[in-house]
Amino acid sequence: MDAIKVVVLAGGKGTRLQSEQYHLPKALRVAYGKPLLGWVLDALSFVRREDIILVVGFMKEAVMEAFPSCVHVVQEPQLGTGHAVMCARAALEGFEGTVLICYGDMPLMRQASYEALLAAHMASGAACTLLAGTSDRNLAYGRILRDAEGNFLEIVEDRDCTPEQKQIPELNCGIYAFDAQKLLGALDRLTTDNAQGEYYLTDIPAILRRDGDLVKVYSRQLNEELLGVNTLEQLQEAERYLAAR
Repeated sequence: MDAIKVVVLAGGKGTRLQSEQYHLPKALRVAYGKPLLGWVLDALSFVRREDIILVVGFMKEAVMEAFPSCVHVVQEPQLGTGHAVMCARAALEGFEGTVLICYGDMPLMRQASYEALLAAHMASGAACTLLAGTSDRNLAYGRILRDAEGNFLEIVEDRDCTPEQKQIPELNCGIYAFDAQKLLGALDRLTTDNAQGEYYLTDIPAILRRDGDLVKVYSRQLNEELLGVNTLEQLQEAERYLAAR
């Protein structure tokens, strides 16, 4: 397998989780006896800790103290997912391998899913491979649009989907494998020209496609693995699944 570095977005505040009253950032909220980020790092155990870059923000010192063997980069202020990856640029400079990007609040994602995405990405020689999850649940995730030949076109956010697009089964997990140098080149061209005024990571696959680079979709039945933890209800649900494993 090629050289791998992982960027884990772990700077969130966790407002809907009422994390402030626990004096914890979102990544350190506990599910079934372990911080959310701890579960994510367990699933990434096939990567050396010194090759895992944590993008931290809210209560950054607590996260850095909890996981001292990872590389830490600070995102302040927080201007979107694309901006979070921009903050990791210095830690990726000169790296020629594959960059996996994932989230510190998805404790149910399994090691096998990360490894399968990376294997598909490296086998295809793509500049970017998106992990598309299918689920038997109705989740408010972006949809992955393909052309008639099945090639990637773009990601449409759930709130922007037409009724027809809402029927697309492939959901964007926000988890990607990138050729490191292609990623760094595309980051320079992200803009904040959107309703939120933020830099979106979801824009990068379309930038690469317009450049003529190969962008692939790796589709996998993920079900509960797709669940992120944003609310108290989702935290309790994650705990139930973790306990059942």
